[in-house]
Amino acid sequence: MAENKEKKSSYGADAITVLEGLEAVRRRPGMYIGTTGTDGLHHLVWEIFDNSRDEAMGGFADDIEVVLLPENIVRVADNGRGIPVDVHKQTKVSALETVMTVLHAGGKFGGEGYKVSGGLHGVGAAVVNALSTKLVAEVHRDGGVHTQEYAIGKKKAAVKKVGSSKLHGTVISFTPDKTIFNSTDFDFQKIVSHLREQAYLVKGLRITIIDAREGGIEAPKPGDAFYMRSELSHCPSETFYFEGGLRSLISFQNRYHKPIHKNIFYIEKEQDGVAVEVALQYVDDISARVLPFANNIYTSEGGTHITGFKTSLTRTLNAHARKVGSLRESEENFTGDDVLEGLSAVISVKLPEIQFEGQTKSKLGSVEARAAVDAVLAESLSSFLEENPDDAKAIAGKAVLAMKARKAAKAAKDSILRKGALEGMTLPGKLADCQSKDASESELFIVEGDSAGGTAKTGRDRRTQAILPLRGKILNVERARLDKMLASEQIKNLVVALGTAIGETFNIEKLRYHKVIIATDADVDGAHIRTLILTLLYRHFRPLIDGGYIYIAQPPLYKIKKGKEILYVYSDAEKNAAVGDNADDVLEDAAADPEAEVEEGEEVVEETKNKKARIHIQRYKGLGEINADELWETTMDPERRVLKLVTVDDGQDADRVFDILMGEDVSSRKSFIQTNAKTANLDI
Repeated sequence: MAENKEKKSSYGADAITVLEGLEAVRRRPGMYIGTTGTDGLHHLVWEIFDNSRDEAMGGFADDIEVVLLPENIVRVADNGRGIPVDVHKQTKVSALETVMTVLHAGGKFGGEGYKVSGGLHGVGAAVVNALSTKLVAEVHRDGGVHTQEYAIGKKKAAVKKVGSSKLHGTVISFTPDKTIFNSTDFDFQKIVSHLREQAYLVKGLRITIIDAREGGIEAPKPGDAFYMRSELSHCPSETFYFEGGLRSLISFQNRYHKPIHKNIFYIEKEQDGVAVEVALQYVDDISARVLPFANNIYTSEGGTHITGFKTSLTRTLNAHARKVGSLRESEENFTGDDVLEGLSAVISVKLPEIQFEGQTKSKLGSVEARAAVDAVLAESLSSFLEENPDDAKAIAGKAVLAMKARKAAKAAKDSILRKGALEGMTLPGKLADCQSKDASESELFIVEGDSAGGTAKTGRDRRTQAILPLRGKILNVERARLDKMLASEQIKNLVVALGTAIGETFNIEKLRYHKVIIATDADVDGAHIRTLILTLLYRHFRPLIDGGYIYIAQPPLYKIKKGKEILYVYSDAEKNAAVGDNADDVLEDAAADPEAEVEEGEEVVEETKNKKARIHIQRYKGLGEINADELWETTMDPERRVLKLVTVDDGQDADRVFDILMGEDVSSRKSFIQTNAKTANLDI
């Protein structure tokens, strides 16, 4: 007991660490921007842009320019009111300095600064400042140009007036700290995609994005230039301006799909202090695409506004279907899944006092949003269905088909995947399971065909590695319902092997392997099979991708033997580097016999100091051409293999790509292939 008292007494006031200023942000950046990876890096852009966008939402700005400059500098300019530069009464320094260096400081906590904004947490500008090696703020207001520079969140000098100006607005330039982020290379298309949405959400706002990283262009000094677009006209750029708002966004979202009804439903109305804006249209598809926004921030995890929307949509469509006879008395009501099938919708709410769950604002928590969305949608959608009977009939018919398909799929699932199979008691015969029952150390290799399966089974670590060969190209599930999917032997085998079940009974806790590795051949057919498997996983096992369980194996393309030295290389560039000056003399042998001696491959001669050494090169086309020992050494050995983790950086863009590549719109697929043909790496 005395020992315990001694330990307790050592815990005094001196054990409490107090982080001054923005040091907490630098110590724990993930608490403020979610991650120090790619998403966190781009979150810096969103934070600065959101301040400019909030000016536009308040009616004070209508033009925002975002420029990517050399050395990873980002410059955001808006023609809003300009951040105040006079002395703040509480902090005794400039309001600009307060906003840039103090957490939870800004014009969004009451008063007359903003009626509606996305930045309730008030940490945006200060966090970006803390995580930047350099940040320069330039303010045009009251006839002058004022500037202040910071380094890792600390001011380098007081705010000073550097000239006169007839303009008004704010320009922020920042350089992310390389010691904080895994990479500071910005993705231009990711920024374009995000800001395009923002242009739809704020009608009448012009947004320009320019990629000026090539060409040695320098950021202008404060006061030299406000917007840079005129002098950067030769650089890649995108400009967005939409008067149609959410209607335009729905049309854009559905550009690769066939709408089942003509008119896009749209409503914009305020309810109990909450501004609600909704647009929706059904298309001939089985997936739902619902984009929720709160104060123009994309809430990827939904929240109260989505709950209100789904509740109201289901109730309203059921009531109308009963009224017009689309649903008979003997039939059950539509479920939420029934009315979501084929739906493209955007829900946007704006609240003066908004509550998010988490600093990254991915889920709305404001309870008043649910009731407001529910009430607005119920009234307006009922009127829309009454006034547009043809549209209403098509929508109800779509939901009826979804309900019938749901029942058929449930019956098929119940008959195909018996309870024992779901619990792993009846595993597919082609699965060579591992001995371990610990999912955290178990791996499942999905391989192409019995030949590769046989090699992998021989070369694997039987304790932790399972092998499932799939025969040929599996069913394209992009437009296939669950009953058709489960009628496919290949897909059924994979579903049973994973152990999670599928559809409404999916349970990630029952996943039998924490590494699911797709291992297909390095040719066009192999790439197609890999795409089909990824389509299945993305559409029906998305939590496995989000959870970091899905990988792609990287088998070698070449085996190079230089004397007694053996190298495995994974690209032509690596091969050329390994061969050196003799690269031009190499002829690839794509049909090498995996059981043959290496000498049967192509060879070149390399001059050494004392004698000529022969370089033997063997070209692999498929996993079946690699013997078991080589496959273990290059592709399966955890100590030496190369795996690519499958991630989704932009869910909406991923949806678009799967729609184009695996959907039924041939013209869109042809256009996509022609556009990206030059970047494709084809091995024919």
